[in-house]
Amino acid sequence: MYHHLQYYGYFKAQRGSLPSSATHQRVWKNNPRYLLSGSFGKRDDLIPDPLQKEKRLWPTCLSTVHRQLEAVSGDSLKLSSPLLKSRQLLHDDLGEVNPRLREPRDLFAFFSGSRPLGAPRWPVECEVIKENIHHIEWVPPQPEYFYQPTGNEKIPEIVGEEKGTVVYQLDSVPTENSYFTSSRVGGKRGIIKELAVTLQGPEDNTLLFESRFESGNLQKAVRVDTYEYELTLRTDLYTNKHTQWFYFRVQNTRKGATYRFTIVNLLKPKSLYTIGMKPLMYSQLDASTHSIGWRREGNEIKYYRNNMDDGQQPFYCLTWTIQFPHDQDTCFFAHFYPYTYTDLQCFLLSVANSPVQSQFCKLRALCRSLAGNTVYLLTITNPARTPREAAAKKAVVLTARVHPGESNGSWIMKGFLDFILSNSPDAQLLRDIFIFKVVPMLNPDGVIVGNYRCSLAGRDLNRHYKTILKESFPCIWHTRNMIKRLLEEREVLLYCDFHGHSRKNNIFLYGCSNNNRNFWLHERVFPLMLSKNAPDKFSFHSCNFKVQKCKEGTGRVVMWRMGILNSYTMESTFGGSTLGNKRDTHFTTEDLKSLGYHVCDTLLDFCDPDRTKFMQCLTELKVLLQQEIHKKFKEFGQDLDLEGSWSDISLSDIESSTSGSDSSLSEGLPVHLLNVADELSQKKKMYKKKKRKPLQSRKQRNKQYQKHNLMKESKLAEDAPERAEFASTQQKQSAFFKNSENTSSSVMKNEKQRVNELNGRDKGTSLDSSNMTTLILTKNEERMQREKRGFTVSCSAKRSSNPSQEPAPDMKPNWSRNRYPATKRGRTATTVYPSLHIYTYP
Repeated sequence: MYHHLQYYGYFKAQRGSLPSSATHQRVWKNNPRYLLSGSFGKRDDLIPDPLQKEKRLWPTCLSTVHRQLEAVSGDSLKLSSPLLKSRQLLHDDLGEVNPRLREPRDLFAFFSGSRPLGAPRWPVECEVIKENIHHIEWVPPQPEYFYQPTGNEKIPEIVGEEKGTVVYQLDSVPTENSYFTSSRVGGKRGIIKELAVTLQGPEDNTLLFESRFESGNLQKAVRVDTYEYELTLRTDLYTNKHTQWFYFRVQNTRKGATYRFTIVNLLKPKSLYTIGMKPLMYSQLDASTHSIGWRREGNEIKYYRNNMDDGQQPFYCLTWTIQFPHDQDTCFFAHFYPYTYTDLQCFLLSVANSPVQSQFCKLRALCRSLAGNTVYLLTITNPARTPREAAAKKAVVLTARVHPGESNGSWIMKGFLDFILSNSPDAQLLRDIFIFKVVPMLNPDGVIVGNYRCSLAGRDLNRHYKTILKESFPCIWHTRNMIKRLLEEREVLLYCDFHGHSRKNNIFLYGCSNNNRNFWLHERVFPLMLSKNAPDKFSFHSCNFKVQKCKEGTGRVVMWRMGILNSYTMESTFGGSTLGNKRDTHFTTEDLKSLGYHVCDTLLDFCDPDRTKFMQCLTELKVLLQQEIHKKFKEFGQDLDLEGSWSDISLSDIESSTSGSDSSLSEGLPVHLLNVADELSQKKKMYKKKKRKPLQSRKQRNKQYQKHNLMKESKLAEDAPERAEFASTQQKQSAFFKNSENTSSSVMKNEKQRVNELNGRDKGTSLDSSNMTTLILTKNEERMQREKRGFTVSCSAKRSSNPSQEPAPDMKPNWSRNRYPATKRGRTATTVYPSLHIYTYP
């Protein structure tokens, strides 16, 4: 508090507490502007008693402030004065001065109509060009049909840098061996280099490539012929994988020439490009002169396996030809319609500045990402008239862009927001009965840098919804925590995470089969209703409700286990539709936005008080399930009577696994913690090596020896001759134990016979027999002296349990040589103890 008061100029220490208090007092009187900047001592110089501080501080300071202000004009307290320390004080422009503190800053930098947008923050390794990239929205007037392969598509041979010329290459690209450390607006400091080649003159037709802008990810371009280029995509930052999304710019085009582009390092063996999907192209001249935006272009499209594997993982190529519409044009190519972090901020800014929409849409910062970019949370609902009405509202949670390269999720989200924020009667009804929690971009860092799947932690966020690493995965941790708090307040009717799919056409849902028979098949009602509302886009037969073990960390499974029955992942294709009127055509942004509207329409049907639609869908689902079960059993060649307990069949046994991407390599600890984990594991190993094994007690050793001998006996029992000999040794045990009158001399005699036998078998040994005999005799004498009392003998666990066969405590056994089976010839003469061992002492 005192430092706070000193900072704002309202605290003056006691005169006697400072050696130079008189000097400071004189300064105060002579220059009243020091009233706002004076700090006349450190905390150690203040009044020691906290209560006395509080009593003396305010009367003294406030009276002094008022006296000084009476004698000061407004001009002497201007903020432009060089002696002012704080810019947090505001002053009136009138004759009387009334200083006051500014309003406190927001916890997170938040934009409003009077403030500029917060610029994206990049990792410090990334170079970023200063140009602002913006594209217009446009809907093609005619359907854009799939490419029809002819079978004569050329498969260009990959030649690489050796035979080609590098015309563009990123210098500083974070690799898998590094990890994110810090970020700043504008990325890397210093002068931005020109990476494209320098043209030699107006006749030079070399294309100029660029991708150092939001969501761009081209790493290298090699010119292998006059109009042919090989392109290498940058992997997700701090990884060596996930190349599918692409977005880059070309300049210095030539009209009429046929260019060929070949991307050489794609990783997925299957792709929609094999069944007719075309890349997207954007011409700036067409956009500025004819208002034409992104469109599907390309011929001779071929997706094939690269013949230049690195031995670790196979690469795949995408090649296509293109003719540019204009000379000296600037064009862009993309895997799908881009939707950047700046696009989202512009949309949210328009909502925040709308006097109508801002009444029922509250914009908040959910958290900050690793790079410091704001993750926005929208709460959309009409104000309730009573607290009881507010508490009765159910919640709906929608999220998007956890995978940054799946921009189709953002377009569906934009369509949903456009409708739910409109003045449509259906939208107003939805806002009356629901509270919508919307996170439109879960992974802003990945979107900014052009990743396809991962965050700056180098991991797939949609596999870490169970994480406890708040600092490494803040967006996911805060989203789950927000939903957890929401569930404590009210029922969450629906959770849906918007994604994109690179191998299947149409739009479909992944859900979770419910094991509760009271709600059997209920999780399938919403997808079936959605397929009826959007029959030319949504495919119910592509939906899947199996919960796989590898998907336990996904949003839909974690939210389902938290208690949300209708928990879904919505997958929208990068390609188009194979259904109805849109069959064999590409999706446009308008198609995807219309699906956002259909989500709202289906919500109204799903929650209709008249349950007729719901029950009709439930009946239809049972019929479809019966047909699916019949089909499965016919495949196995079995007949099944479904009139009885067919509903007891597990649905997970009927459905196949989902066809989502394999992100097993992107699970686990974030990249920056891997080195720490390796160091800890190495230290543990070294510690285990250094640590001595503790000495066992006699009882533990005996158990260990017994177990060891039992294993040997079981192995010997497998051999018939050895089994017979083992049985004979068991029969001789009683005679052995009865022979308790032998003295130590008989034991030594037997030992001598054993030594002689050993020496007779191994005549070539270098060990002297007399020395060995002396050694054994000495050892036996010492042992017999120690074991005069209570020399105990333990037999195998398979011995007879008759107590009469057990030796008395004061008896000593007679070791007879014929108790030990003869060893195999050709090996070193050793002695085997099949059923007897001695308890030794330490």
